[in-house]
Amino acid sequence: MSKIELAVFDMAGTTIDEDNVVYKTVQKVINDKGFDVSLEQVLEYGAGKEKLQAIKDVLSACTDTKSITELAEDAFANFKAELKQAYEELDVKTFAGVKELMESLRAEKIFVVLNTGYDKKTATSLLAKLDWKVGEDMDGLVTADDVINGRPHPDMIQKAMDICGIKDSSKVLKAGDSTIDIEEGKNANCGLTIGVLSGAQTEEQLKVAQPDYILNSLAELKTILL
Repeated sequence: MSKIELAVFDMAGTTIDEDNVVYKTVQKVINDKGFDVSLEQVLEYGAGKEKLQAIKDVLSACTDTKSITELAEDAFANFKAELKQAYEELDVKTFAGVKELMESLRAEKIFVVLNTGYDKKTATSLLAKLDWKVGEDMDGLVTADDVINGRPHPDMIQKAMDICGIKDSSKVLKAGDSTIDIEEGKNANCGLTIGVLSGAQTEEQLKVAQPDYILNSLAELKTILL
């Protein structure tokens, strides 16, 4: 049995398949300001981040605007309304085998916590779509609202450790679909960092962050841990 005692999983693109609707919405609210950024650019510069920061970073990297803060805050206000409507119309599902993986890990006394660059309201609405409940399907949920510093800072993982009473970060696994997930895990000194190809970024992009493993989907983690 692995020494891992806590698995921290990113949400969208890792445990939850929402067809990149968040990043498509980021793209829309930016382009509504008169720009022409691609979804690929949004994924490259914004994946995994708190969403206001993601908008700022995409504007900084992909446009020549000098009014980044003002534009980003305006776009972010529009983003929250646009995303609410998009989620109301969206068929959210989990990736094949992920729910079974989470059940298997918890059966082996490995805590499972979801973490996300979303705010609490957005993350909770996603879980409600799946009828997932903290305490029943997972041991905790940590969102951008719960910490001062978002990814790649280790704050969300440290919060997850506090929730589960884990003191040693070498017993923690972090998995996600973007380089910033891997950087977050490394900054928290996690014992294992896992990149998955089911979401935002490509194998080539994930390799930049040097995760311990790159898997096609989170469900393959079963072969490593169990």
